[in-house]
Amino acid sequence: MSISEYAHPEVLVDTKYVLDHHKDANVRIAEVDYDAAANYNTGHIPGAVLFDWKKDINDPIRRDVLSKQQLETLFNNAGINNNTEIILYGDFNNWFAAFAFWVFKYHGVQKLKLLNGGRKKWLLEDKPLTKDIPKYQKTVYEPGPAAPSLRVFKDYILESLRLGDKVLVDVRGPKEFSGEILAPPEYPTEHAQRGGHIPGARNVPWAQTINDADGTFKSRKDIEALYVPKGVTSDREVITYCRIGERSSHTWFVLKYLLGYSNVKNYDGSWTEWGNSIGAPVERP
Repeated sequence: MSISEYAHPEVLVDTKYVLDHHKDANVRIAEVDYDAAANYNTGHIPGAVLFDWKKDINDPIRRDVLSKQQLETLFNNAGINNNTEIILYGDFNNWFAAFAFWVFKYHGVQKLKLLNGGRKKWLLEDKPLTKDIPKYQKTVYEPGPAAPSLRVFKDYILESLRLGDKVLVDVRGPKEFSGEILAPPEYPTEHAQRGGHIPGARNVPWAQTINDADGTFKSRKDIEALYVPKGVTSDREVITYCRIGERSSHTWFVLKYLLGYSNVKNYDGSWTEWGNSIGAPVERP
């Protein structure tokens, strides 16, 4: 299967591309991990910097993504300037790399790509790894115009429920969607007071878009077959959500860049906000 079949193949690269270009002066590889100690520190793509999803992509105090100023500092320290092509990859089949991709796009970053298959694909192909921590000369980075339309908040969801003119995609697993569990076993502290889903949401678990064998994306045809029958179509405004916004960023990427949906937004407050909000409507099967 070729990357060229997707709506926007320019934002996706394969392992060969990374191997051929990771030493280029105008390319910066960044690994975005949930668990840097178990992954990046035990071996990463040569020259790759580490973006810790929690420490670097989120604000350290309030619940929010990093600010424009924090992004500039992050990029400056990584030797990224406005001419740098940034290639993101990571663990968990690119959960957190996709989250970083969404956050960076929200802040107006332009030259951004995702490694198809992420860390899993790189390891399966026995591509080179290093434990060396690269050091780059500090730069000055100025992001382009912000894209606030890529993000929505709780009040927007409440209004959309009143109007009934949007389609919500819950990308969590079926047991989270039904309310049988409040959080996956791997993340027992990231839960809400109530289980279930936002009324009317369609459940399309994020992992259904991935090939289990190597972590790459399924074909465009196979991905469309997951969404279209459930009414998640390109003519609708689509809002994705999960538990804390990272898995829904992955689905946001799939819908916007692989299928070419023009109006896709991410609700990163997701279920840990909604399920803890007094008065927010909850639906269960």
